[in-house]
Amino acid sequence: MPQSDRNLITEGVIWKQILIFFVPVALGTFFQQMYNTVDALVVGNFVGMNALASVGGMTGSIINLITGFFVGLSSGATVVIAQYYGAHNHNGVSRVVHTTAALSLAIGAVLTITGILFLPKTLYWLNQPQELMADSTTYIRIYFAGIIPALIYNIGSGVLRAIGDSRRPMYYLIACCVVNMVLDMLFVPVFKWGVAGAALATTFSQIVSATLVVLRLHRTQDSYQVVFKKMRFYSTEIKQILYIGLPAGLQSLMYSISNVYIQSRINLYGTDAVASWTVLGKIDGLSWLILGAFGISVTTFVAQNFGANKLDRVRRSIYVSAGMAFAFTILFSVTILLFGRPLYRAFGADKDVLETGMQMLWLIGPFYFLFVPTEILSGAMRGVGETLIPMLITCVGVCVLRILWIVVAYQITPAFEPVVISYPVTWACASIAFLIYYKKGKWMARTSEI
Repeated sequence: MPQSDRNLITEGVIWKQILIFFVPVALGTFFQQMYNTVDALVVGNFVGMNALASVGGMTGSIINLITGFFVGLSSGATVVIAQYYGAHNHNGVSRVVHTTAALSLAIGAVLTITGILFLPKTLYWLNQPQELMADSTTYIRIYFAGIIPALIYNIGSGVLRAIGDSRRPMYYLIACCVVNMVLDMLFVPVFKWGVAGAALATTFSQIVSATLVVLRLHRTQDSYQVVFKKMRFYSTEIKQILYIGLPAGLQSLMYSISNVYIQSRINLYGTDAVASWTVLGKIDGLSWLILGAFGISVTTFVAQNFGANKLDRVRRSIYVSAGMAFAFTILFSVTILLFGRPLYRAFGADKDVLETGMQMLWLIGPFYFLFVPTEILSGAMRGVGETLIPMLITCVGVCVLRILWIVVAYQITPAFEPVVISYPVTWACASIAFLIYYKKGKWMARTSEI
């Protein structure tokens, strides 16, 4: 790979190298959020609030639950590739890449069958309003029929980021977003395909991004080249991937389970509350875009420097990433609180949806900074291969505590406010636990096996 095509993250000024890597990741994630948000914008404005609630709400939570587990699992491959690449172990890079490619196809096939045949039935068990069932079932079946391209893109972009190339995944997502916007405007307002049209637009756009990333990986002459006949499960590499990725996948799964539970509680307050929560999720997603991009950046930065045995850069990168993440997150909170009403109106929100949504926004919006230590420290620990303790902290401090909070709060008052407040409360608890483990734990004691 030519030197100009990648970020030399094992050398140079730390804040500059992190920022150079972070910006394409953040922009790429922004465009990934955009093509999901465009679905909601088009459906909300051209079909109605029921359709908007159908493509978000519980449907979105289920999709995030399933795909989030895979993305967490695949992060194990990203970490191992980055460590190997930092250590110049090119044979190891190749074996991990081909193992991960085989894994994505195998899991994709299982998810396709599961999503089409079984997932729609879970909507009944999770208090989905009856008037949303038909559209929600349609959307979820079409989405999972095209899940394999989405997994391929996530794996491929993870490989590129692991070796320091965060620009190309951004370019591919921009292309994906443009395709999705064009097809949304064609399928929904013109062809009148409603929710099915939005789902088809998303599927076709994901095929575009998957094709682009596969072409890049196949045509490169570097160690991360994908040669289709070499795709198989290499035993040593699959163990390393699962050792790091399985706890990360379970952590993501627990996040999603708690979110599904919360969505099931929000559903009890009716369609207006579901629509308000759906729009909040789109606005809220921009915050996770920022934090997630810093998490990806610090994981890759730490993994490569850990592989290169530059442990001082590992620690300094954590402080630098945390400082930048705090600054970006506070700026985001101020922005959305100032412009919350126009943002809700952009989704076609009526008066009731707008007022409920603004109440929700003010309960969450000021507190995103509380999650910064959790995101940065868990990403850094994942970069050195320490995933079990971070998973336990997250699962207990965020997920279990969140559900317990809601169960108790609902007995005191049936209002939705305690449900929403569960987010900042559990963010604070998890971050405190991570800070304690960072200072007192032996998370960097793991011996590198690369």
